[in-house]
Amino acid sequence: MEACFDEITERLLQAPYWVIDFLPMQVPQGSRGQFFAVERLYLSGERHERLCRQFADVVLPLNCYHDLTVNRGGSVWVKNPEPATLVAWLNDALQHGHLCAVIDGGDALITASSGDTHLSLYNASDGLIEQVRQLATAAGLYLWQPAQ
Repeated sequence: MEACFDEITERLLQAPYWVIDFLPMQVPQGSRGQFFAVERLYLSGERHERLCRQFADVVLPLNCYHDLTVNRGGSVWVKNPEPATLVAWLNDALQHGHLCAVIDGGDALITASSGDTHLSLYNASDGLIEQVRQLATAAGLYLWQPAQ
């Protein structure tokens, strides 16, 4: 079963993706702003804890509507882990790891990685995009698609 989800993940990572972020759009290359300084601030302390909670406020409700089969970088995939466990794994991934959650057995994928201030959503249908957009908005986040 693990090999199957590993293959599904590799395929989905090649698909178009969306970003769930604290910023409403991609920062243009060569921007005169302080993106990296702001990003560093969001990756530490209270702001990072808040960002982790906001991401959990997207992923947990999403799991109410969809099966999530989750991998934390090893060979084990867990279907619909307990909500508290899922939050702990998400927080751990955002601190020093990686998390992949295959949605509905392979329709789409959501990822989280340490050093990132966003989640990535791959291969989402129009319906899933709208659903995630509503969840992100309710959590105080934005959903946007980068140039691909």
